Amino acid sequence: MESPSPVLELVNVSLQYLRGPIWRRDSIWAVRGVSLAIGRGETLGLVGESGSGKTSIGRLSLGMVRPTTGMVRFRGQEMTRDAKRRRGQLQVVLQNPDWSLNPRLRCGSSVAEPLVILGQAGRAERRAAVAEMLELVGLEREVAIRFPHELSGGQRQRVAIARALITAPSFIVFDEVVSALDVSIQAQILNLIKRLQAERGFAALFISHELAAVRYVSQREAVMYAGEIVEVAHSADLYGAGAHPYTRALQAAARGDSSYQLGEAPELPSAGCLLAPRCPMAIAVCAEVHPPLREVGGHPVACHRADEVSSAAGGGDAPRPELLKSFLAMSKTGGHPYPRDLT
Repeated sequence: MESPSPVLELVNVSLQYLRGPIWRRDSIWAVRGVSLAIGRGETLGLVGESGSGKTSIGRLSLGMVRPTTGMVRFRGQEMTRDAKRRRGQLQVVLQNPDWSLNPRLRCGSSVAEPLVILGQAGRAERRAAVAEMLELVGLEREVAIRFPHELSGGQRQRVAIARALITAPSFIVFDEVVSALDVSIQAQILNLIKRLQAERGFAALFISHELAAVRYVSQREAVMYAGEIVEVAHSADLYGAGAHPYTRALQAAARGDSSYQLGEAPELPSAGCLLAPRCPMAIAVCAEVHPPLREVGGHPVACHRADEVSSAAGGGDAPRPELLKSFLAMSKTGGHPYPRDLT
């Protein structure tokens, strides 16, 4: 299912955060026993509701936090070792480009900043690299002398992508990169990401609430609930063979279908399946035994009744099909196949 030689690998990773005053500390498990692998040139989509642990997986993948248990490997080596070898090889593009672009710096300086930090290239070489990156993401060279506030949201996101690419990374986390953009600009950014990955071969983790965007840009998808991976499948297969109740609930919500809903989210149970208190298909064993990931319909699912869910999944309509059609239409726009955002 996963790449035999992954660029990035999470092995039974868990992450615990402490909260509250020091004299009355409490803890919360943001990630629970997650194992994932992402190969060169592959995009793994990560979906789940807010608070499910998606961004924590991104932070673990970048080495920004250390796992409480388990191991993160980059190119076969544990993330905690040989940090110098990874410099510039791991990058992130955030939801809001303003978080990564200094409003007091011209865009060219922001794009070049990673090279300055790494001590790579002279001033003339950096200037040439910035011009190349801006053109690569569909922007004019003149954008380098402009400030972020002079650009549209889509243009600023392109600048942020150029900044991430300038060190030729092997792995990039895209964390909700299109959620703040309108649909036409979303399509441009998604097509840009797909083209750049095809040309550069980087591995990517694409985190999003928008299932249509995830399906469009990802080869595989992982569904996350309460810090756990509950289902992993090829994007083309997931919507025809979703075998977990939570996956089906997300897809139904994305389609605006109210016929398949989960209950209100209570406190997480101390035993059994974490979804059981909300799940319409829960039975006695769900409250007692935690379901392990097992193969159902050719992909791993963590559900005691996955066979029944899979057989009842039906045709598996795509989430927001009109949005997928928009993405596809924008990818075939005449002239430049990945049109520049000049609005």
